[in-house]
Amino acid sequence: MKNKNLKYDVVVVGGGSAGIAAAIGASQSGKKVLLIDRNPYLGGQATNCSLPAYCGFFTQADPFEQAVGGVGQQVLERMGNLGFYQGPRRTAKTGTVIVVLDAEEIKYSLDLFIADSNVDVLLDTQVIAADHKNGVICSLECMDDEGRFTASGEAFVDASGEANLTALAGGKFTIGDELGHMQSGTLMLRIGGIEPGTNVYPDMVAEAVRKGKTAGITSLTKELGTVIPAPGMSGDVMFILPDEGVDGLDALSLTRSEISARRQAWAYLETFRRFLPGCENAYIVQTGPRIGIRETRHIIGEYILTSEDVLKAKRFPDAIARGAWPVESHPQPGGPNVWQSICDHSYYEIPLRCLKVQGVRNLWAAGRIISCDSVAFSSVRVMGTCFATGHAAGVAAALTSQSNHIETEAVRKELLCQKAII
Repeated sequence: MKNKNLKYDVVVVGGGSAGIAAAIGASQSGKKVLLIDRNPYLGGQATNCSLPAYCGFFTQADPFEQAVGGVGQQVLERMGNLGFYQGPRRTAKTGTVIVVLDAEEIKYSLDLFIADSNVDVLLDTQVIAADHKNGVICSLECMDDEGRFTASGEAFVDASGEANLTALAGGKFTIGDELGHMQSGTLMLRIGGIEPGTNVYPDMVAEAVRKGKTAGITSLTKELGTVIPAPGMSGDVMFILPDEGVDGLDALSLTRSEISARRQAWAYLETFRRFLPGCENAYIVQTGPRIGIRETRHIIGEYILTSEDVLKAKRFPDAIARGAWPVESHPQPGGPNVWQSICDHSYYEIPLRCLKVQGVRNLWAAGRIISCDSVAFSSVRVMGTCFATGHAAGVAAALTSQSNHIETEAVRKELLCQKAII
């Protein structure tokens, strides 16, 4: 890299759903934007973990209603133009409305999308420090394999998923729930070689896992998990089963959990071959490149979104996004998911105050790290909602780069100009 002192209006850390939406939202607001991600591709959990679906784009009512527009809708349209998206799907088991994904299709779609967006992108780049004075970030110290360099900006967005930039810049945050407990992590498991017509309904899978445990197959945890047929013609099936208690901020905990989860994946394969008819010749196509981390840090914002706000579908005058996914908690490794529905299967609104990091004047947060309690978090963390909060954070950062005082109505007005749903 020839220029080691990069200068931008807005710098976004994290290239997942929230970060992509923030970067493009800021760019569409007329700003010069840099997007930094430590991975070799964009997409966040969708590609890092091979998650099989975007959740939160639509309400769960019948008929359902779209809750996320703007940049998120532009991504769906790009996928559709490439033949990768044919509309939302309602799942048979839970009745939730999802957008089915393929990790390689998402990588390609986002590469094309970002190339047309007038956003500069640095992949394979780690942010290691933040130069901040009197509650203002001046620049970030970054590192690639060539060495260290700086990226300065007028405003910043933390879309890292772990609130890493917030922590580096001296912003206020909490870790986990009110007791410091973090939700379990899960490894995505893609299995091929399953006979066409095989019943892989979750209840049948759970019965097979129970038989495997009785037969003495070790390293099995969750019995009942999400099962989604992979898109396309492969006949592969995606299983969200291998569960781990993991601290996503700690390398040692991550190392142990990654190794343990892969051991679980092979135990599940043995179980399916022996106890799930039609899977006798099954094989592992892929485990997620990394374990799916649901929860680490949360920023402390100017407002903390509460369980009551979510479950009672609360509206706010300073709303900048809608959340439509039910509360879906994964409290213990191997335990069942805990679901709670939003009132009338509708949506709640998220105020701009949840995105403003306390203690740092020119930093906004997006995605699963926004300011909320543990119950609200179990809804706002999903990727569809992350697109919405990311878009809002990017627009807010764009306006921050030109003024020290941000009017909420100005953010809302710009979001509506960019076809966000608020």
